[in-house]
Amino acid sequence: MPRAGLTRARVASVAADVADEVALERLTLAAVAQRLGVSGPALYKHVAGLDALQRDVAVLALGELTAALSAATVGRSGADALRGLAEAYRTYGGAHPGRLAASVRAPGPGDAEHAAAGERALAVLSGYGIREEDLVDALRIVRASLHGFAVLDVSGGFGLPRDVEATYARYVETLDAGLRSWALSGGPLGAGP
Repeated sequence: MPRAGLTRARVASVAADVADEVALERLTLAAVAQRLGVSGPALYKHVAGLDALQRDVAVLALGELTAALSAATVGRSGADALRGLAEAYRTYGGAHPGRLAASVRAPGPGDAEHAAAGERALAVLSGYGIREEDLVDALRIVRASLHGFAVLDVSGGFGLPRDVEATYARYVETLDAGLRSWALSGGPLGAGP
């Protein structure tokens, strides 16, 4: 019988906290069980194993990240929305490095909940006038860029003697110029209609 108050969502939340503290790749069922005050086998009533636990952390992280990105872009469009999006992504990554690492996990076949959590992010790019058939490419580029910057920032990867904030401002301007060029040219790299 499952322990009172212990649910799959609670296990995922605690696992996300552990991942933020020790890194996603060091997340273990034993650490989560210890944090929850239960035996390792007790977790199997709520999660099928480490892979399933990491999937649950990914879904949780995508939901949180999408909420943060949506809040940062509501009522904004174009470059203004992109700046809000980029700042929210960077802030989330700084506060939740383990969750951010989990958020890149692709949904498994037939995992509708996980897929839906990732698809909601497409709406953020609507203000650029990008053709529907180019939205996935644009989202991948923006996501990879934002994620890469956030990970390097959190891990102290910007050690050169230039102000990171100045680089960050230019970085967001560059993403904006690229996205605007897609709308003006009809697609990536001037692909045309």
